Amino acid sequence: MSYLQDKAIFIADAHYPNHGKELLSLLDDIKTAKIETTQLILMGDIFDLLFGYNDYIKKYNQDLIDLLNELSQTIEIIYLEGNHDFCLKPIFANIKVIPRDKQPLLMKYKDTRIALSHGDLYDVGFGYELYCKWLRNKTTLTILKPWQKSIIDSRMQKLSNKNICHKFRDFEKKVSNISRYYNDVELIIEGHFHQARQIGNYISLPSLVCQKQYGLFEDGKVIFKSL
Repeated sequence: MSYLQDKAIFIADAHYPNHGKELLSLLDDIKTAKIETTQLILMGDIFDLLFGYNDYIKKYNQDLIDLLNELSQTIEIIYLEGNHDFCLKPIFANIKVIPRDKQPLLMKYKDTRIALSHGDLYDVGFGYELYCKWLRNKTTLTILKPWQKSIIDSRMQKLSNKNICHKFRDFEKKVSNISRYYNDVELIIEGHFHQARQIGNYISLPSLVCQKQYGLFEDGKVIFKSL
């Protein structure tokens, strides 16, 4: 089991480069120790679109890829893959990458057991599960490679115009449904929903795009910090 450290920083749903260019400034503050931490936890959808086994997609994201790889030489980085960024291990050799099928990641802080997930793991339906498996399959990505440029350019254009900030209706019910899958933990931390709320022992992290906030872990609690 991994251990969550005091002053760990959570970043969720930055959707770079189409949204959240503040991410580069935040990471630069960590690099220069303006913001001090020894543990950075990326909770998925850090990139608006990034996946391994593909060189062309990197052209949209190379500056952030390089910065994360540089940071990983001096601090621990844990990256929970999201639904926009996956198959990342070939890109981030020194980062602990947690794919969707290995989530939730169980961590511990003193006597507190904590479960981390991007947020699209439970209560999603059979169709979504099948789509996730198909999309993350290396063979699928290889088959699509001849059309990669046109597909990626089109997808990035659509994502750049997408409104990703909205209030989730009946979010309490969604949280209740998700929480049923988590047993024997005292704290649940997820991204994905862009809500910046805590309901019971469930924390929906802020989106760096929507709330302009990240999470700071102190004394067993997650504090939402504004940029």
